[in-house]
Amino acid sequence: MSTIGPGSNGVVNEENNMKSFSSTTTNNHKQLDAGALFVLKSKGSWWHSGYHLTTSIVAPPLLSLPFAFASLGWTAGVLSLVIGAIVTFYSYNLISLVLEHHADLGHRHLRFRDMAYDILGPGWSKYYVGPIQFMVCYGAVVGNILLGGQCLKAIYVLWDTNESMKLYQFVVIFGGLMLILAQIPSFHSLRHINLISLVLCLLYSASATAASIYIGTSSKGPHKNYTLSSNDETRIFGIFNAMAIIATTFGNGIIPEIQATLAPPVKGKMFKGLCVCYTVVIVTFFSVAVSGYWAFGNESAGLVLSNFIGHDGNPLVPKWFIMIINIFTILQLSAVAVVYLQPTNEVLERTFADPKSGEFSARNMIPRMISRSISVILATTIAAMLPFFGDINAMIGAFGFLPLDFVLPVVFYNLTFKPSKKSTLFWLNTSIAVIFSMVGVTAAVAAVRQISLDAKTYKLFANV
Repeated sequence: MSTIGPGSNGVVNEENNMKSFSSTTTNNHKQLDAGALFVLKSKGSWWHSGYHLTTSIVAPPLLSLPFAFASLGWTAGVLSLVIGAIVTFYSYNLISLVLEHHADLGHRHLRFRDMAYDILGPGWSKYYVGPIQFMVCYGAVVGNILLGGQCLKAIYVLWDTNESMKLYQFVVIFGGLMLILAQIPSFHSLRHINLISLVLCLLYSASATAASIYIGTSSKGPHKNYTLSSNDETRIFGIFNAMAIIATTFGNGIIPEIQATLAPPVKGKMFKGLCVCYTVVIVTFFSVAVSGYWAFGNESAGLVLSNFIGHDGNPLVPKWFIMIINIFTILQLSAVAVVYLQPTNEVLERTFADPKSGEFSARNMIPRMISRSISVILATTIAAMLPFFGDINAMIGAFGFLPLDFVLPVVFYNLTFKPSKKSTLFWLNTSIAVIFSMVGVTAAVAAVRQISLDAKTYKLFANV
């Protein structure tokens, strides 16, 4: 066995390896389609992957965690949050290891559906993994645009009690901001925006936690009641709906696309990025969930910011403080939405761009601006038309985030590395796949039930 040592042979071998790697990289680069070449540029460091991961996971939906706790109670709520953090960190690391393994073999996967194509087969890639990833990511864009409009309206209501403007108008305003951000050419180009996003999520989480503690210790706060519903059906479906909320909050669905932004060699970089991300996850998720549920109990709203306004319409904390939290949230929502636009942008680029022309040539710039603008306009229209999208998003989470983030990673790992069926690792991964498949089915049923219950209040362009 030859080894690379301090002698001349080691230097020669190392130079040959680097030349081989450079040649492979060049050949792969020539074969890339426009979507991979322009949107999924491989130039980032592990710090950049940490920023991307944090923006895609630590997002304003974490402000709904106290509401999930209201259906679970203290013990089950904290336990679900701990399990969600452990399993998703483990699953995302498994995806990264599978991607690294294929990269070492000379076939680097840049997209989730590429992994599915090689590991599960073309049918699974085309008819299952690709569609549900697109549904999840585009659904996240619609949900973030709607939430951005709601936060803008919350600021407006605090500023002007006449409320002459409607929710759909604020959704359109936020959509206008997204129309500009959507033109940022590549995923890698978002690295600085996502660093700012990381700071913003820490700011609004700390502010929400501080506001909850302030209200919870003051006489203005509601009476604290932590008892679960006495109705068995309501309690059971509430538990599964809460699980879907928590799964969606931890959801990502674009791990391969984020790893694609890393400059080769990629080995070990995503693990470091995940450590950065989950440090922020632990700080933000647990502080908001625990403080919010402690302060408001069973009255925890779908978005804890809504609890900062009393039943009489008067704010329970200073108006300026609520406005600041909403501003932080709005700014981060724009970053989150543009991150989840990337799979759509990649498909559009692959369809309409020419990889042989320059990225910023007129041939590619004009189709890029038109296609991305239409994509954002469509998402904004859906958000304005369906302001009850939270119910639909819970269903998307059950059908999409649970299989993408909890089930498929362990399946990919077992099929790629083929651990012994007698090993603990094999049965751990199999158990995760089976348990969370069952949770996904039950959560989907609960989400569909909730949509049917709320259907009577549905109204296009409703001002909620």
